[in-house]
Amino acid sequence: MNRKTFAAFVGPSVAMMLLFIALPLAVVFTQSFQITKPVTERFEVEKCTPGFTGQICETKIETRPLLDEAGRIVTETTFVGTASYEKVLALGEAGAALAKASWNDLMLIDFWKALRFTLTFTLITLPLVLGVGLAIALAVNNAAKHIRGPVIFVSLLPFIITPVIGALSIRWLFIGDGILTAGIEWYLGRDVALFAQGWTIELMMMFYRVWHVAPFAFVVFYAGLQTVNQDTIESAIIDGASRFERLRFVVIPHLMPLVVFVSLIHLMDSYRVFEEIVGFSSQAHVISLQWLTYDLLTPDDSGNRSISRASASAMLTMLGIVLLLMPLLRRTWKDFTGGRI
Repeated sequence: MNRKTFAAFVGPSVAMMLLFIALPLAVVFTQSFQITKPVTERFEVEKCTPGFTGQICETKIETRPLLDEAGRIVTETTFVGTASYEKVLALGEAGAALAKASWNDLMLIDFWKALRFTLTFTLITLPLVLGVGLAIALAVNNAAKHIRGPVIFVSLLPFIITPVIGALSIRWLFIGDGILTAGIEWYLGRDVALFAQGWTIELMMMFYRVWHVAPFAFVVFYAGLQTVNQDTIESAIIDGASRFERLRFVVIPHLMPLVVFVSLIHLMDSYRVFEEIVGFSSQAHVISLQWLTYDLLTPDDSGNRSISRASASAMLTMLGIVLLLMPLLRRTWKDFTGGRI
């Protein structure tokens, strides 16, 4: 393939990536070091109220945004350095909490509270997704051929459902007098409030994520099982290897590149957990880094948004994703280069 043909194929993709990924990322990175505020003007206003003997007037100083000729609010942008990052991280309060060795005080800070849940959610669901997906793939691969189609279809249903709709469905089953909550209360003989404490909400959110994402891992692993060398399997059987030993020493090493691939996808997706927070309405107990960024972008009562702090939160979230992916990317590079880094 000559250079012109290669450029014709790759050029549009590169242009779209620069336009929709690189450029917005650069803008967010720049905004994290700046604060944009509306320019205001102060003026005197005389207000009079009726009194017993006559009007009572008083003069007050009010502030209002300055408008340009087109009627738009005039703004000014100021470079503030890392001030937005310091506000998001709340380094002073976090340092005081660590000095006192007070976990509760640290969890009162939004960023560290969100980071704790995001890391817990990501690192606990990852092995569960891999294990459940591999188990389903092995079960379907060993099932009779005439039932594989229906089993694959049923297994893929959770992955087809829209994430927010799936989270809302799980929430409706458990919240208040939901069907599953009523069943648990009948079995235990007492009232159960699964949405009254944070740890039960986290468990349900993790259950939903595994239920929703495991079918994706199943499809990937099932496709990989079709390429396992049957001669190697037969040799292992002849040598007396048990089913578990064949799985450990033959199947899993063969699927390891796919394990790394699924892990990369899951880490990137789970670290940006947001749908579960919205679907389970868990903001009072549990928040994530992605939801924190969204909350900072939500206008307050005056219509102002913390764009600079939201940009800093987004950049910190991206940095966390990169750090989580580094071990897997390092392993992938070693496999690609034959062990050289």
